[in-house]
Amino acid sequence: MSSNPLFQPFTLGTLELPTRVVMAPMTRTFCPGGVPHKGVIEYYRRRAAAGVGLVITEGTTVDHKAANGYPNVPRFHGEDALAGWKKVVEAVHAEGGRIVPQLWHVGSVRRLGTEPDASVPGYGPSGKSKDGQVVVHEMTHDDIREVIAAFAQAARDAKAIGMDGVEIHGAHGYLIDQFFWATSNQRDDEYGGDLAQRSRFAIELVQAVRAAVGPDFPIIFRFSQWKQQDYSARLVETPEALAAFLQPLADAGVDIFHCSTRRFWEPEFDGSPLNLAGWTRKLTGKPTITVGSVGLDGEFLQFMVDTDKVAKPASLEGLLQRLGDEEFDLVAVGRALLVDAQWAQKVREGREEEILPFSREALSSLT
Repeated sequence: MSSNPLFQPFTLGTLELPTRVVMAPMTRTFCPGGVPHKGVIEYYRRRAAAGVGLVITEGTTVDHKAANGYPNVPRFHGEDALAGWKKVVEAVHAEGGRIVPQLWHVGSVRRLGTEPDASVPGYGPSGKSKDGQVVVHEMTHDDIREVIAAFAQAARDAKAIGMDGVEIHGAHGYLIDQFFWATSNQRDDEYGGDLAQRSRFAIELVQAVRAAVGPDFPIIFRFSQWKQQDYSARLVETPEALAAFLQPLADAGVDIFHCSTRRFWEPEFDGSPLNLAGWTRKLTGKPTITVGSVGLDGEFLQFMVDTDKVAKPASLEGLLQRLGDEEFDLVAVGRALLVDAQWAQKVREGREEEILPFSREALSSLT
């Protein structure tokens, strides 16, 4: 089947993409001190040069003391880090690509001992203590305002250095997502209660980002049903509930929804072949990004443990059919693009047999 649907341009307001191929955000932990260096610049540039229309960076932490959860994760604050990211932007633009940072706060996932200040615990909608020590600080209203302001400032900085938009990380059990779930959000104030109330934090955050960047700067919001802690979790069980969850976020200022799934080909609800991105597009009218084991013959979890398994390239026929049918608008590629910077070019030229297989070893370097 022709791969043409992947290589058609996409336009949404000021965002003009040369192809529908998106580089999925993938944490790489190759930024000592949180600053992107030459290797990071080249890592992103190579993907744009080979036909990736939109690069979504790895998760970058906003300017809050508890935002980070891992060593060597890049920052999106501070003159040194922003200068590094500006060089990334210039390199990607020089190759004809577009780029947005993924703005991130890990929330209660953070552990004591984590950089940059080892004494700072995780922050979350609800607190947790162990052996008399606070390991998760329950966020006060002032804390909530500080985090929202940090996201707004990061978005403002992204626009200032020439980024083409921002992605807000609201998925996978990190801070924004923690507010969505009754198990992690047991607050009894206006940020807790039913899902509509538990969504207040995210809605106010999106509103603040929109106010910071103006009406025309693209905002992408990434969400998921599954979590790192529970791969079978489901935030909503019906299309009606999904619509009720997403529409307030769209009204707050989200332009594109990035719908994170483990396997893009799986239907989201019984009785329809639509996946999560398909349902989201249908219900909100907003463009969507699909993602989940694109281009590989095995979903990613089996490669996240110590293993010698290899994920081989897989047929894109079903994906291209669905993209051509406008079930979704953009396709995010993760591991396949991580291991092979030329993935998009090889697909475009019909050289799928040359695509490199993915193994855990690919995580050990920036290629």
